[in-house]
Amino acid sequence: MASENDYFHLSGPLHLTYVNWDHAYHRKSVAASLVQGVYVLEKDRQEQRKGPDSIAFPWWAFFHFQLLHTLVDDVDNSIFGAIYEFKPPPSIGNNTLHRSPRYVIAFRGTITKADSVSRDIELDLKFLRNGLHRTSRSEIAIHAVRNMVASAGGNGSNIWLAGHSLGSGMALIAGKTMAKSGIFIESFLFNPPFASAPIERIKSKKTKHRLRIAGSVITAGLAIAMNSDKKSSSYDSFSALSAWIPCLFVNPSDYICSEYVGYFEHRRKMEEIGAGSIEKIATQNSLSSLMMSAFGKESDPLHLIPSAILTVNLTPPKSFKEAHGIHQWWKPDLHLDSKLHKY
Repeated sequence: MASENDYFHLSGPLHLTYVNWDHAYHRKSVAASLVQGVYVLEKDRQEQRKGPDSIAFPWWAFFHFQLLHTLVDDVDNSIFGAIYEFKPPPSIGNNTLHRSPRYVIAFRGTITKADSVSRDIELDLKFLRNGLHRTSRSEIAIHAVRNMVASAGGNGSNIWLAGHSLGSGMALIAGKTMAKSGIFIESFLFNPPFASAPIERIKSKKTKHRLRIAGSVITAGLAIAMNSDKKSSSYDSFSALSAWIPCLFVNPSDYICSEYVGYFEHRRKMEEIGAGSIEKIATQNSLSSLMMSAFGKESDPLHLIPSAILTVNLTPPKSFKEAHGIHQWWKPDLHLDSKLHKY
């Protein structure tokens, strides 16, 4: 994870002298910085840094945000999220702010410190078992987003969701929940976890392609066999989410999120070989979720989404920590590849 000391690095977000809200790099950098603010808020709490000793404040204040609320886990009392309000000074003209958010709700990922690691790891495992949506932390997150949408009025167009790693999972839950009711919130998901074997890490393209085809055939067949009476409602529910297009930021060297690259690319390849109908069923199901359902356990494959703008960082990392860290996403001069994947 990125440390609070990254704030003082020349490569940190402070090299931005102003924010151009139309610029994708600027928007990404601001969202990532606000997520980092949540990490440092929790580290401030753990290390009992208060008032002038706190070092979290600059992460949002530099971009003219104010901290409205912190979101606190009811199990370990850790800060896992924050709600920021954008308060630009009068000197900034309104004509430059038309794509700026009014509020940003950001979620941190796992922190490997004694005060929070056990709860965070527990939730990581819940995600892998497709059960993160049943946790109290996710309920707190969804409640906060619903309340903010209601208080801000409108359709959520002036709100951003942002998260990193486990925090991306929280943002996914909240974003999908709101999308089901027709409210599509702009979302920035950094290193979002994908609950599947990291096939994308296999070097042989032929092997990867064959494994994915086999997996799609098995998954689609099992889904049809188990859900023949629910097929249309399940399909309609997944299709309804397609208008929500979150921004996913993935590093192919990070096995936690790298499978998103293959997940979306495989759809295109299945269409090309005439197997699009199989993939339409497979893409909204996971084998683990289907197996759990077979044993009567309710399961939601949170990581499966219809549409996204997928941005891949092709800059070679020095380590896994760098490939998974939040700090990479505000660095300048990255080799990025972005594609829109529409269901």
